[in-house]
Amino acid sequence: MKLEKYNILAIGLVSLGIGACTDLDTKPEGDIITSEQKEEIAEALPSRVASDVLGMFASIGKQGCVYGMTDPRDDDFGYPMAALCQDLNSADMVAPNNDFNWFSVASEYSDRTYNYANPYMRWSMFYTQIKQANDILSSIPEDTELAELKYYRGMALATRAFDYFSLVQNYQFTYVGNEDKPAVPIVTDKEAGNPSNNPRATVRAVYELIMSDLNQAVTLLEGYNRPAASKNFINQNVAYGLRARVNLVMQNWAAAADDATKALSGYSPASKGEISKPAFVDAQASANWMWAILLNPSNMPAAYPSWISTISSFSGDAYTAGVGCYKMISSMLYAKIGDKDVRKGWWVDENLKSKNLDGLSWAGYDGQSIPELEIPDVKQKFTPYTNVKFGVYQGNIGTTINSGDWCLMRAEEMILIQAEATAMAGNPGGGKKILEDFIKAYRDEEYTCSASSKEEVQDAVWLQRRIELWGEGFAFPDVMRLKKNIVRFNNSGVESNFPDAFKFNLKADDGWLLLRIPQKEINSNNGISESDNNKDGKMPVQGDGAGLTDGVTD
Repeated sequence: MKLEKYNILAIGLVSLGIGACTDLDTKPEGDIITSEQKEEIAEALPSRVASDVLGMFASIGKQGCVYGMTDPRDDDFGYPMAALCQDLNSADMVAPNNDFNWFSVASEYSDRTYNYANPYMRWSMFYTQIKQANDILSSIPEDTELAELKYYRGMALATRAFDYFSLVQNYQFTYVGNEDKPAVPIVTDKEAGNPSNNPRATVRAVYELIMSDLNQAVTLLEGYNRPAASKNFINQNVAYGLRARVNLVMQNWAAAADDATKALSGYSPASKGEISKPAFVDAQASANWMWAILLNPSNMPAAYPSWISTISSFSGDAYTAGVGCYKMISSMLYAKIGDKDVRKGWWVDENLKSKNLDGLSWAGYDGQSIPELEIPDVKQKFTPYTNVKFGVYQGNIGTTINSGDWCLMRAEEMILIQAEATAMAGNPGGGKKILEDFIKAYRDEEYTCSASSKEEVQDAVWLQRRIELWGEGFAFPDVMRLKKNIVRFNNSGVESNFPDAFKFNLKADDGWLLLRIPQKEINSNNGISESDNNKDGKMPVQGDGAGLTDGVTD
């Protein structure tokens, strides 16, 4: 009869409008369904929790992620939007300064203005997913013996850790040396607290929560076998990979290397052939992808609020090709890529050439050069250093379907973590060998690393991260983690291709690097006042920071 009771309770949930894809409330109204009863339901009907887990994973990649689709913003498409902003905040991604660029605020650093939509979206989407994770955690007893529910707890904990890790790196300087500085408010499933009076927690407190969540996730996900077509779900490899990222920031070098090694179990880098064409759009076809947001025409139907429209250069209905708002690599970084490196083909050169485009044609224009092709209102000519790294749906160049999976973690990142962490742990020779072995086997057979000290190996890895992970959202977190200057122009002899308005450099400790707590949060949270916000520095202008270097592109 106990199961019958659970079914009655479940029917009660549905009758209240709490369906399969809706969060389980942590504070139900009245006494209709108590928290204890919800836990009983979770134990009896884990499929309902599974729906909430699926919704949690989907929320951060959907169109209209924050503002909805009733009156959509074309830059409101979840985590890929944040990743694009982080690369445009860096010195590695270049975008035109024109009226079609929805992300000019990131390039010019006006995204530190706290009442703008862009920084609010980068705050809100993570806290929305944190709430979803908290709701899932509150619905599953900590001492559950059901393996399926243990896995779901592990996924929710890892997701919450990912969200807080994404936030803390933007709202305060890196962990080491800044442990006691204010970061972001903490909300968990255990600490109901008062959301209207929740001050900024310290960097240390946020990282303690992140590590606690990941340590539990690694344990809870032991034995979980994710379906092959479900790379949006978090397995133990992904949990190890997330902990490797966090340990890297915290400078727990040996632990970072160990976690990256465990995360790599069963994964290998993409081959030269696999990346010698526009790619990075299909999780199922990419054996090196470890974690992804799965996006297809059914859950990403609109053309413009999409990462494809803003990054890929091959859509027939997009801001990139349609109006020439292409995303390009910095000419200074491009000059550092070896001529035999297969990744040099991820961008066209100054003459609009890339080997990765050999034999490819735009739909309906067979035999014509894709970079040179011009189609009114559809395709503009490429500009020098335009990226051809990211493909389009099913590889159909010129398609108007702006859907495609977004990579959140892949094997190559873990190898680069291995190399850096091994060197910094006191074995520069070992780290150097890991780096050389990877690049020679999978990217550039003529590559050699001249580094000898651990710091030199770290810089060598940073260069490879800037090339390998370009466009995937790692550029700005890396400069913050490594305390590097952002250098968009210098005296190295390589002309910068940044537009004049975006041609400035910033020092590693410039207070303007920190995002501001959004005005909406300050208005609704009495625990954070105007004076508590990040307020140092000033918005850069053309020519600022002349003479700064980064140790890699200069």
